[in-house]
Amino acid sequence: MNILTFDIEEWFHILDESSTKTENEWLNYESRIHKNVDRILLMLSDNNASATFFCLGWVADKHPDIIKKISDNGYEIGTHSYYHQLAYEQTPEEFKRDLKRSIDVLENATGKKIKSYRAPGFSIKQENNWALEIITEQGIEYDCSIFPAKRGHGGYEDFGSSEPCIIKLPNGSELKEFPVSTKNFLGEKIIFSGGGYFRLFPYSFIKRSFDELDYNMTYFHPRDFDKDQPLIKNLSLMRRFKSYYGLSKAENKLRKLLKEIEFVSLSEANEKINWSKAKKLTL
Repeated sequence: MNILTFDIEEWFHILDESSTKTENEWLNYESRIHKNVDRILLMLSDNNASATFFCLGWVADKHPDIIKKISDNGYEIGTHSYYHQLAYEQTPEEFKRDLKRSIDVLENATGKKIKSYRAPGFSIKQENNWALEIITEQGIEYDCSIFPAKRGHGGYEDFGSSEPCIIKLPNGSELKEFPVSTKNFLGEKIIFSGGGYFRLFPYSFIKRSFDELDYNMTYFHPRDFDKDQPLIKNLSLMRRFKSYYGLSKAENKLRKLLKEIEFVSLSEANEKINWSKAKKLTL
């Protein structure tokens, strides 16, 4: 099962960087979201591919036409938060307020219930897994926030599953979890199916990795395919490398993958899984 997802945010929504942290800084940059989303929609249309789009509420407020266009083209809409902040830097009250606001604006834009969520930067980990209870309380049915490996921010290395599972929560609720897929490489769990990892690895390695696993969760961003995006000043060398490496080749890599692999949306994957046999985790 190969699940195709996109996190719909602007090219300047870079985490862990003071010059792109809040809306005050975002207003200093040009918007490139229209052309970048159109590029993604064209790729999907050319290959008749299904996908789920995790959209920022902030983008929906600024550009409701984009969210409506994605939805009107038949693609599933989930929420990626409102303000694109790391969940573990928020209090439970801040997290709840941000999530609710994002759900409200996306449901107003699409006229459809929002059932899925992905935290910015996969920023739900062991010390803030209280957020998962808030997610269920806000009506989210399935989550894609868990990164079950080491990561610069976020990362839930000891989560216990790299495949779809059911999380049993202290408030008595259950949440269907679709974590990022991982593969073992030289004794370490690595990621290959999205973002900078997809831009870094050669296509042959990526395709072979997809073929080796029964479950693959992707995560792409509009900026991953925008080779002409401006350079944000004052980025560290590592941050610049992570954000800009491989931009010129990413679109062709994804187009090739779309031709060779069949993808489904999150809701389609949810229907295909026999949840009665899925692994259950108690947090």
